[in-house]
Amino acid sequence: MQFNANYIPNDPLKLDYFLTEKEIEIKNLVKEFAQGHLKPHVSEAFRNESLFIESAQKIGKLGIYGGEIAKRYGGQEINAVSYGLIARELERVDSGYRTLYSVMGSLVMHAIDAFGTEQQKDNYLPKLLNAEIVGAFALTEPEHGSDTGGLETHVTKTVNGYCLSGNKKWIGLAPYADILIVWAKDDLDNELKGFIVPREIPGITTKKIEGKISLRTVPQGEIYFNNVEVPECALLPKAKGFSSPFSCLNHARYGIAWGVLGAAENCLEIALNYVQSRDAFGTKLATKQLIQKKLVDMQVEIAISLQACLQVGRLIEAGEANHHMISILKLNSVRKALQISRNARDILGANGIIDDYDVMRHLVNLESVVTYEGTEDIHTLILGKALTGCLLYTSDACRRSTL
Repeated sequence: MQFNANYIPNDPLKLDYFLTEKEIEIKNLVKEFAQGHLKPHVSEAFRNESLFIESAQKIGKLGIYGGEIAKRYGGQEINAVSYGLIARELERVDSGYRTLYSVMGSLVMHAIDAFGTEQQKDNYLPKLLNAEIVGAFALTEPEHGSDTGGLETHVTKTVNGYCLSGNKKWIGLAPYADILIVWAKDDLDNELKGFIVPREIPGITTKKIEGKISLRTVPQGEIYFNNVEVPECALLPKAKGFSSPFSCLNHARYGIAWGVLGAAENCLEIALNYVQSRDAFGTKLATKQLIQKKLVDMQVEIAISLQACLQVGRLIEAGEANHHMISILKLNSVRKALQISRNARDILGANGIIDDYDVMRHLVNLESVVTYEGTEDIHTLILGKALTGCLLYTSDACRRSTL
């Protein structure tokens, strides 16, 4: 056995070795953009909850929204691994920008592409790709959260379409969205249906959620539907039951698994640069063994987690992935990234809470990411059921919430 390759501190398991030229090209394109156009303004955007539309439009010019959908409408050629690499580079700057990318692509564009008509696709997907319009994915409700099976928003069939009533909360991009992908139960058969609903239709009210300490670069909102008349052409005809929105969520969760590791990498980079320049007790902090252990632990968890993401990405491309793999990735990546951000904050001491160093911003963002798109507990239950064959829940609503 011979070892000839050089040690690469920021890529110790040589992830790039397993990427294609096209994947590296996409990664470099987005990295250069994110560092050049998003990074310089991220502190301002976070402090003031500003620059959302500008950021969305700048990303739209890259032609990357929608992942594999993008190429069909004049955008980049993006496979599953490239999609993850994009999420990683955006979240290296801020989780909010990856959230924007996830909502526009994995949730809104995927829902239209998978469940819509050709007319719906042609009408909306090119505009979403270029960020001419903004979309939101309206599933979560204020009284139910992870228990999506208990949602109360409902539609009643009318002569010309449907009448929509209900309330959604924690909907990413909702305050600025031009169209809403709304999930509601049909009063007739109690089945879940999906709709593309323009926000300007009478009876729709959106309210920005104020007071957030996390994810301040992107807006979340509450949406109220008061007997909203929705035309028949708004229905997503191929959407059937809860499996439809969950398929969109799995796309987003896969991107999250890559993305949070970008945030973790940035925390490691910041901590490493800090200890290499900071003197304490007569020498550089980097010489202290306790500091080195913390840094090495960060590096090991990031490197191994990225290899897991790459493996699942290749399985997705081969048609061999399943939703349990996505739960493993989301659970592992976010858990590890959150711990890494905490350790980086600890290494920086008091400086760790100043936004000039970015670490605290990553930390509070990750506190939200560990909750949305399936909490850590929900993904644990999904995997626990698959591992043991046992399900403790007895109600239909709880059973659906873990699918």
